[in-house]
Amino acid sequence: MPFRHLLLALLIVLVWGVNFVVIKFGLHGIPPLMLGGLRFLTAALPAVFLVPRPKVPFKLYLAYGLTISVGQFGFLFTAIHVGMPTGLTSVVLQSQAFFTLLFSALFLKEHWQINQLLGLFLAAGGLLLIALSHGVGMPIAGFLFTLAAASMWATGNIVTRQVAKHGPINMFAFVIWASLVPPIPFFLLSLVFEGPSAIAQAVTHIDLVSIAAIAYLAWVATLLGYGLWSKLLSMHPANKVAPFSLLVPVVGLITAWLVFGEQLSGLQWGGCALLMFGLIVNVFGASGMRWYRQKFGVAYVS
Repeated sequence: MPFRHLLLALLIVLVWGVNFVVIKFGLHGIPPLMLGGLRFLTAALPAVFLVPRPKVPFKLYLAYGLTISVGQFGFLFTAIHVGMPTGLTSVVLQSQAFFTLLFSALFLKEHWQINQLLGLFLAAGGLLLIALSHGVGMPIAGFLFTLAAASMWATGNIVTRQVAKHGPINMFAFVIWASLVPPIPFFLLSLVFEGPSAIAQAVTHIDLVSIAAIAYLAWVATLLGYGLWSKLLSMHPANKVAPFSLLVPVVGLITAWLVFGEQLSGLQWGGCALLMFGLIVNVFGASGMRWYRQKFGVAYVS
């Protein structure tokens, strides 16, 4: 990968890692479901007038918008809103990789490799340790909401694979047009669960911090981040690009510590380490076993 592309990948890691702190700032003045609606409304407009709509069935736009957008960010924003530490959130959300494994086996009939099963086992142990650390520093509701967000992200990944079956698709354009789906469900959910008074309070007292948070979430984290990510995936093999996402929780933990002074307990650090090690085994395990077989002539079963 050229050095310039390496810098772009690191920029994406920085953008997505800081994203969790920005969410917490946005939630100071805006209820979580309303913040989700404003994020995607801002991401869609005026971009939809500048980018041609990919020729994908409407049901896939709907499925993508309701899962990876409404589902993921509705649960994610709510998790942080109820007190889930932002740094820990960035780590637990990465369990989406293993939900994707489970769902792809269930719905797409894809087979697992040994390294994926081992990675899943390690990650499950890490999540268990984090769950056992619930208390004042981490409400169990926030942990469960974050897991729900990860499962919605994984469901959206399955939808994305269905989109890919319709031929070469500009995924950046697809995400922009799919951003038209979430605002109405988000605003309706906000009206029902957060209430008209909370919405009116947020609108009438919106400040520059909230506006900046919405702009960052829409234009930087969503459009810039995904746009650059899609560009790198179009120019390099996925197995060279995807591992960079493992650095996102590192940035998330560091920024949460610098900005909010968040500290993790020993049990939480142990859970994070197990979860991240499981991700590494999942991403690099197959290559490692192939190298071992070639080096020592030992066969393994996949």
